[in-house]
Formats: sequence, C-alpha cells, structure tokens
Amino acid sequence: MSAGSRIRRTLLAGLVAAAVVVPVSAAASPAVPAPAPAVFAASASTQSRYAANLSAIAEAARTAREAGYPGRAASLRAMTAASPGGDGAEARFLAFDGRGGGRAVEVFGDLDTADRVAVLVPGSDTTLDTYQRFRDGAVSLQRRLRAEHPRSAVVAWLGYETPGTVSTTVLTTGRADTAAAELAPFLAWLRGTVPAGARVSLLCHSYGSVVCARTRTGPGVSDVVLFGSPGTGASSTAGLPTSARVWAGRGGEDWIGGVPHVRFAGLGFGTDPVDPAFGARPFAAGAAGHSDYLKPGTESLGSLARIVIGGEASRG
Repeated sequence: MSAGSRIRRTLLAGLVAAAVVVPVSAAASPAVPAPAPAVFAASASTQSRYAANLSAIAEAARTAREAGYPGRAASLRAMTAASPGGDGAEARFLAFDGRGGGRAVEVFGDLDTADRVAVLVPGSDTTLDTYQRFRDGAVSLQRRLRAEHPRSAVVAWLGYETPGTVSTTVLTTGRADTAAAELAPFLAWLRGTVPAGARVSLLCHSYGSVVCARTRTGPGVSDVVLFGSPGTGASSTAGLPTSARVWAGRGGEDWIGGVPHVRFAGLGFGTDPVDPAFGARPFAAGAAGHSDYLKPGTESLGSLARIVIGGEASRG
C-alpha cells in the first residue's frame, strides 16, 4: 500500500470515528470562566475533598451564570444535586475544575469500604457541558455492580481535556499522553485510599481506550477493559505499560468497527483491539452501539460488571 493511500485511510478512520461518537450540540465552551480548583494535601480525606469540591461547583455555577453562560451554569447545578447512585448521599467529587471544558472526578459508592472499584475513562467530546451522559453510564454500572456486590464503587474520571470528535487531535495520541500522565498518579492515590486488597479495574471507552493504553497502571490494577475502541497506538497487549489482564469488546452496532485500523506518520491507532492478534481477552458486548455499552439491561453492561467483580465475562 502506498504512503498516500495509508494517509487517506487514516484520515477516513478519523472521520468515521467522529461520525459514530454521538454529536453534541452543546459543545465545550473554552472561554467559560471559573474559580481556580481546590488544592488538597495528599493526606486529605475523601470527605474533605467531597465537601470542598461541592462548594467549588456551586461557585463555578454562579460564575458561569453571571458571565452569561446559562447552559454551563445549569449543567453545574445538576452536578451538585444528590448523588444519583441511589444511596441518598450528597454528590461526591474528588476533583473539579470548572475552567474551559472542565474536569471532574466523581465517585458513586463508598471508596472507604469498597473492595471492587471501577474507574471509567471517557472518550471524545466529554466536558462539563456534556457531563450528564457520562454520569448516566457511571450510575448504570454502579447499580448493576451493587445488585451483585454491594461493596462496590465507580469512579467517573473526567481528568483530562478530551479531544473534539471533529478535530485533528482525535486522530493522534497527544491528548492521551497528557491524560495518561494524570491518570497514573490518580490510580496510585486510589490504591492507597481504598481498602487493602481491593480490586481496581480500568474501563476505557472510545478515545479513552487510547488514554488507558498509555497509562502505567502499576500492580494495583487488575483489569484494563477497552470498549468501542478505535485502537490504542500499540500493536498488541505486550506493548501496553500494564501487568493487568487486558480485555476488548465491541458491540454489533458500533460503527467504529468500520474504522480502518492503520497507523502512519503519527495518525491513527493501529491494530484493532478485538483482533485476536492484539492479544486481549474478548468479552461479549451484544448489539451495543457506540454509546450503548453502559445502558441498563445490555449484555455489554453485564460483561463489564462481571469483569469488575472478578469473574470471567462471557466471551465475545
């Protein structure tokens, strides 16, 4: 194949990936002002972080409203409502930054007692303006886990600036490299926070799978799960900086399966993670579309929950 042909195929991959990620009319607002995020000592308790970040979100909502960004203000107010996890607790945020597209790390369940913890890493176009859809997936997973294993928790980790679905950044690993440098220390902190012996799984959707594939997870992460993935930038699991079990699944209705899995001149992400040559453990994802993996009642949600709990997921 000629170099020109490879480039064209890689650009096509980006366009297809952009098409299959649900378009969002309320795109990120990079100019939205907000107070600087709270800074915590490494020894700060989870409860103190939760309280400080709830106050910070409320202040950011006021700032956004006064600056003429009512949509952002409404999104932030919704985030401060009672936790949608069903336990009646206040919303629990370990981190929050309301500036620009924003960042947030939210917990569903009790980290202080959980012995099964899933960390969700989202893909492109996930911002504070579109946060609710990411949150819905985390809540769905937590409810599914709790039905089988009450001592479970889910961490929704929007800890990086996600690329736009229609942008040059979504075709490269640049944002993922930056995100991985943030995710690795967070995982180390998390391992020191949850009970000894807790099982921590990393669940990575779409461009989030590129992030996870470039993150040094350390020995405390038991499983890395890639779903709806365009590729990782690695040719096989041997090229990933993790000793965890690596899983990959794709729903039958996920258009990202049509993305050409090539990598050339820094564009594209190479080998398809569901290809047996990649070496990942397959899991059944049913008929899931690109945004359906965490929807209640789906085969994909059941498979992801079984992996987090520690069992063998149904094979894809």
